[in-house]
Amino acid sequence: MLPVMIAEIGHFTLILAFFAAIVQFIIPLIGASKGWRGWMTVAEPAATAQFALVLTSFAALTYAFVMSDFSLLVVVQNSHTLKPLLYKITGVWGNHEGSLLLWVMILALFGACAAWFGQNLPATLRARVLSVQAAVGVAFYAFILFTSNPFTRLATAPFDGEGLNPLLQDIGLALHPPFLYLGYVGLSMSFSFAVAALIEGKVDAAWARWVRPWTLAAWLFLTIGIALGSWWAYYELGWGGFWFWDPVENASFMPWLISAALLHSAIVVEKREVLKSWTILLAILAFGFSLIGTFIVRSGVLTSVHAFANDPERGVFILSILVIFMGGALVLYALRAGVMEAKGVFGLASRETALVINNVLLAVSAFIVFVGTIWPLIAELFFDRKLSVGPPFFDAAFTPFIVTLAVILPIGSIMPWKRARLKRTLRQLAPALVLTVLVIGLIWTMQTGKTLIGPIGVGLAVWLFVGAVIDLLMRAGRGAVSDRMRRLRRLPRADWGKAVAHMGFGITVFGISALLAWEVEDIRVVAIGETYDVGSYSLTLNDVRDDRGPNYNTTIADMSLSRDGVSIGALYPEKRVYPVAGMPTTEAAINQSILRDVYVVIGDQQDDGGWAVRTYIKPFANWIWLGAIIMSLGGVLSLTDRRYRIAAGASKSPKSAVPAE
Repeated sequence: MLPVMIAEIGHFTLILAFFAAIVQFIIPLIGASKGWRGWMTVAEPAATAQFALVLTSFAALTYAFVMSDFSLLVVVQNSHTLKPLLYKITGVWGNHEGSLLLWVMILALFGACAAWFGQNLPATLRARVLSVQAAVGVAFYAFILFTSNPFTRLATAPFDGEGLNPLLQDIGLALHPPFLYLGYVGLSMSFSFAVAALIEGKVDAAWARWVRPWTLAAWLFLTIGIALGSWWAYYELGWGGFWFWDPVENASFMPWLISAALLHSAIVVEKREVLKSWTILLAILAFGFSLIGTFIVRSGVLTSVHAFANDPERGVFILSILVIFMGGALVLYALRAGVMEAKGVFGLASRETALVINNVLLAVSAFIVFVGTIWPLIAELFFDRKLSVGPPFFDAAFTPFIVTLAVILPIGSIMPWKRARLKRTLRQLAPALVLTVLVIGLIWTMQTGKTLIGPIGVGLAVWLFVGAVIDLLMRAGRGAVSDRMRRLRRLPRADWGKAVAHMGFGITVFGISALLAWEVEDIRVVAIGETYDVGSYSLTLNDVRDDRGPNYNTTIADMSLSRDGVSIGALYPEKRVYPVAGMPTTEAAINQSILRDVYVVIGDQQDDGGWAVRTYIKPFANWIWLGAIIMSLGGVLSLTDRRYRIAAGASKSPKSAVPAE
């Protein structure tokens, strides 16, 4: 009897979590405004209870998927008895209803973490942060319960389900959504801290130190999630690319750009007590872009292979959430931002100025991506025109800002606060500059007549990487090598994290530039037994046969790869058909190495008996994701810096707080 009631338990605990969020929203907010400590302390047990309840609800839905409970509509639509266990579990969030439940569970987790680890926050600020966090939860609980209930029962349960979208039956897509949600929802904490600060009317260095770990964690998870999605698109979709400027790709990229700007802006607030209003605005916009991404994925207004739902009614609900929270936060910002005066002053040549330029470039880049993403919708609504905005627009409009950002990043990292001498900074970076020019010249000489992407991109990568190394060496000071190495080891982890993240960014820039500049593509019809050359490699189509997988039928090619007569390995590209979903997929075969990928896709059989084959030689492709991994490692290093734990931030006296007027 109990297994039959698991779904009802999940539904009931979801409703209870909704009420716990309402309590957490209202009572601590009133307590903070009245100074009633007892009411403020309600926030912490309410946050813990809310998380425990929604975790139980999520566990119940997971149980239904694992046990193939086809009395639930969402399980019927997204699972099948033949599906491997891993994809039964990932089917929980591979749909609209289940992914929303994951969303609110992560939202409750962040709120609970703020309650557990924020004991040294001022009582009123802690209460208001948890209250705002709960308010966001209330909106999404209502969305789930009234429009997207994952526990809807069927009157008559079918014998089997319809299966999960075959494109989602992959380890990359199994991990991609949870990491993205950790990033999206993590920015809700930055939003909650910003709104709480606006209500209190004060922002100081301690506030910046409190908000930075949450923003850094969100940026870190977004980095991992975006990298996983790009990696999946590269090897799973069979189109040979790693980024298509798809609306849903852009939906995750925009908050990543804004959160990167927020991280750098918060540094200025923490160190110099300036850019307070701008930092608050970025915190609001970062979560706003997360909500915009949710709207794009679930409203159906823009089509994408990644979209979860195509339901205008749900889109209107999400749009209402976006308008209420963003509109309310921006109105509060307009009323209160004037009291957050900048206390410090700085010269035109200073680290503050470099960080301002950094922020402007990142914000404008995000705005360009936003305009390009929604322009088809605007054109259809207001001009009755159907059009698409593709990679040519984004490449032309977005690239100059990122190139400029890459140029100033090492300069800004080395500049001192308040006032700097630009000539002295450039002298310190002279080795990086000389090496960059030499590399650009060398590559241009080697590839005369080809695109500028290669020389410029690789030059920027060298500039970023060597600039980060010089930044670390400058922080080690002067003296004997042993003394400098000892000081390097003792540097704060945040300094190491910044340098490692910048190095990772440089490596990603290198990978993208090398791939775009020197990729080789070959499309042809190949007969069985035929050998053909692509670049310096030879490929032979040995056989094409039909086979069966756990829940799919496949046509698989057997190909040999060699170079200069020496065998390198075998490749097995596939064309799969999932009978339950009635959907074909293309499985690329990739021979990987640190210097290049040989990427092969098998197409349809032609009238003459040959097979269509697409072959790519992709130089340094894996460096794109290697750079993302190193950027993420930089984020982890910074997160472990004890100075940016909430308790450390709270230890500073709030003398510089700016009171509300």
